[in-house]
Amino acid sequence: MFWLKSIKSKIMIFAILATLIPSLGLGLLSFRQNEAQIGENVTRELRALTSEASRDMELWIERRVHEVHVTSTSSAVIDGLAAIVRPQASARTNTASKHPQALTHYLRSVQEKLDTIRELTVVNTAGQVVASSAQTATAVKLPDEWPPNSLTEGLLIVPPHWDHQYASATLSIAVPVLSYDNLLMGALVAVLDLHTLQPHLKSATNSPQGDILLLDQDGRILVSSRPDTDKLQLDRSLLQKLRAQSGESLVFPGITHREVIGLAEVSTDLPLTIVAERDRAEVYSAWIALRNMFLTLVGALIMVVAAVAFQMGRSIVGPLQRLIDAADRIAVGNLEVRLTAARNDELGHLTQVFNQMADRLRHSHAEIMAANQAMQQQNQVLEMLSITDSLTGLYNRSKLDAILSDQLARFKRTQREFTLLMMDIDHFKSLNDTYGHITGDEILAAVACILVQSIRSIDFAARYGGDEFIIILVETSADQALKTAERIRSQVENMRYSFRDSTISVTVSIGIVQCQSDDMTATAVFARADSALYEAKRAGRNRAHCAQ
Repeated sequence: MFWLKSIKSKIMIFAILATLIPSLGLGLLSFRQNEAQIGENVTRELRALTSEASRDMELWIERRVHEVHVTSTSSAVIDGLAAIVRPQASARTNTASKHPQALTHYLRSVQEKLDTIRELTVVNTAGQVVASSAQTATAVKLPDEWPPNSLTEGLLIVPPHWDHQYASATLSIAVPVLSYDNLLMGALVAVLDLHTLQPHLKSATNSPQGDILLLDQDGRILVSSRPDTDKLQLDRSLLQKLRAQSGESLVFPGITHREVIGLAEVSTDLPLTIVAERDRAEVYSAWIALRNMFLTLVGALIMVVAAVAFQMGRSIVGPLQRLIDAADRIAVGNLEVRLTAARNDELGHLTQVFNQMADRLRHSHAEIMAANQAMQQQNQVLEMLSITDSLTGLYNRSKLDAILSDQLARFKRTQREFTLLMMDIDHFKSLNDTYGHITGDEILAAVACILVQSIRSIDFAARYGGDEFIIILVETSADQALKTAERIRSQVENMRYSFRDSTISVTVSIGIVQCQSDDMTATAVFARADSALYEAKRAGRNRAHCAQ
């Protein structure tokens, strides 16, 4: 990943991002708005298509009802039905048909002329078939009372469905047949072939683009503006979703296309769902082609910008690399480096400044060597300071280790005992967090002052680290050391430190250990003292604990 850290790579990345972000951002925003606009336009067209199909379907049914109504008012139907259901009245008026099959022949002749009708059947008021153009007439059930508009609009008695007898989608309507004196004698039932509705679903020239599907309650396609779809079926859950969001476009898997945009309109007159759909790939084909062209142009632009950025980075990084190599040689002590400034730009100026810097380094080298001798003298002074802690003035950890090692060696030679006190300021971290590190440092210095005042000149006090202190009491037993520890603890507890408008009280916990014959190293003594200090803290802090 080193190449990502180079200036040349950063220039290339910046150039690419500076090109990519605005162009892609604006382009994608524009395409997103264009996509939404296309969706709105398609939805509007599909609504118009369903409305047009619904209107044309209503007109088609009205024409078929009119044709059936005209047939029902013909003298052949009235006289033929009257001869069968009212034979006595027909005999008196001498209007009875001489041929009982005349009505059937008439119905067949009318049905042959009307290609939209699959069957014409005359029934009496009880719904019994009197005559029919079909070999097997469709069974019907007439209402007990005919609505007033049935004389002109007919009556739907069998909703649209797939008729296996005729291998087509059909619906059945009934028109009452009245005698010449306006008495109800029966009805003329017509089975309409919905397949003949297909050319009327949409106009090839005036209708918006898209396909129209008429579906029953189970999702079966009864009629479609697209041929060869009458045996297909839409998923029922999808149909329910379309009906629930009537008038709103949805994207779903189509029957004839992989993915379509469609919407549904529920018919108010018939138990049908009118679905208008368009192939989504066709709708967005121009949009996708334009998008791909845009992405191609952006990609080409990025390549051009990257090439230009690469050349610019190369022209910058080359001189910089020579400067870096020269600086590396100076860093290892070669002060005789000098570069040729052949450019008049910023890098040429930087090269000149680099040469001046190298000259000054050479002139300063002698002065540095002279200053080095003076520094060695100062180091001797610093060595003296290195054994004390700069904040408290006590011995530091390094000196403490040397003192304790000497005391252990002396104890092994002379058996003169000594005692070590390990002290810790209670809750010092909270004091630091509450009053700040400056106040914490002042508290450390104040505690160190108490320690110095509480020990003899032959004893040693050191800062062990952080807020921990060590006191080595020479030729002192543990009992005597406990008294000294209590005196120190009491003085620290009585110390009051003012901070702004508040008073800070400080306490310490002290662990006490006396040297033993098995103490081989300073670490062992410190470990025992740390354990004693832990016992003092566990006992509640602000106390001294002497290890047995």
